[in-house]
Amino acid sequence: MSGKSALRLLRHSKGVSAGCPSFTQTRSLTPGSLNAWGTFEKNTRKELPPTCYGGQHIVTAIPGDGIGPEMLEHVKTIFQAAYVPLVFEEVHIGHTTDKKDLENAITSIQRNRIGFKGNLETHKYEEGYFSKNHYIREKLDLFASVSRCHSIPGVNTRHTDVDIVVIRENTEGEYSMLEHQNVPGVVESLKVITREKSMRIGKFAFDYAKSHGRHKVTCIHKANIMKLADGLFLESCREVSKAYPEIEFDSMIVDNCAMQLVSRPDQFDVMLTPNLYGNVIVAMLCGLTGGPGLTPSYNLGHHYKLFETASRNAGKSLAKRNIANPVAYIRSAADMIRHLGLTSHANVINSAVFRVLANTNVRTADIGGSSTTQEVVNAVINEVQIGFNQIKAAIG
Repeated sequence: MSGKSALRLLRHSKGVSAGCPSFTQTRSLTPGSLNAWGTFEKNTRKELPPTCYGGQHIVTAIPGDGIGPEMLEHVKTIFQAAYVPLVFEEVHIGHTTDKKDLENAITSIQRNRIGFKGNLETHKYEEGYFSKNHYIREKLDLFASVSRCHSIPGVNTRHTDVDIVVIRENTEGEYSMLEHQNVPGVVESLKVITREKSMRIGKFAFDYAKSHGRHKVTCIHKANIMKLADGLFLESCREVSKAYPEIEFDSMIVDNCAMQLVSRPDQFDVMLTPNLYGNVIVAMLCGLTGGPGLTPSYNLGHHYKLFETASRNAGKSLAKRNIANPVAYIRSAADMIRHLGLTSHANVINSAVFRVLANTNVRTADIGGSSTTQEVVNAVINEVQIGFNQIKAAIG
């Protein structure tokens, strides 16, 4: 089947564009909401259309460190097999404290308005080094991190009914990189919480719950100890909740939350968290649902969206060994093209991944198998081709 034939097939199967959308087809960046920008006023701002030339979407790709570069190559191979009309603009970021590479990456995302990223390792013991992951999120104001962690058929875990969305404030809190040493042996690390950003992430969480058929939002905090900082976050989220009477609002202290997650995760629906707690909770949920190699994530702001894996670990020890689980990267890439309006392509790829996990023994060692990374990718490509054949048969 040629690439053009596949694109026509996808158009006919779902009635959606398989190339570049027109400007009128672009959607509001915040799902299901026109008022998630930090105020209760009606919002009329729309996302700018993604960059697209000659029917090809242009997406910034930051390969990152560890397994990131090889996973990007696997994604490219799967996209080619699925006839995805997309070209990556790759931007490599080095390991120095020079910000030139970072600024190039940020400029590229600003131009293309969407990015796909591997994790960037932070060299914590090098003087002057900083988190480049956080720097990108801060500069682009990617204020919301969204990770849906759920049980997957074919992946054996203690709990089989987990389906939780973690929405994490991404731009302040403990990860603000505001640290200094007053005198030798005494370090202050500042945790900054503002009402404006707490209201903004709170409104995003409730809008997300409303538009995705979720019924409960639980705010995670430590306001019993950090009465001012976490107290402000909690009260801001509680204030926002009053505008959404159809959605249940609850709150839970973070240490109790950890215990409840491992014992009764089914009680959670949408979890709304400050920066640090969200990072820890997502890591726990990845463990509960099969490990870090399965779950995708994305970060968004007013104008830009950046897709990556939920567990922000570079996987340095797994690099170039052909043993890393590629599923999280593949699913993140599928979520990205869904955002671009390539819904049929995304469905074909996601269905292929889930069929491999549910119906075959092809899986990497982290989820109980013995397959290599390449064998998993080959199995997904085979299922993608089967998916195209099924669509072709269905439409005659």
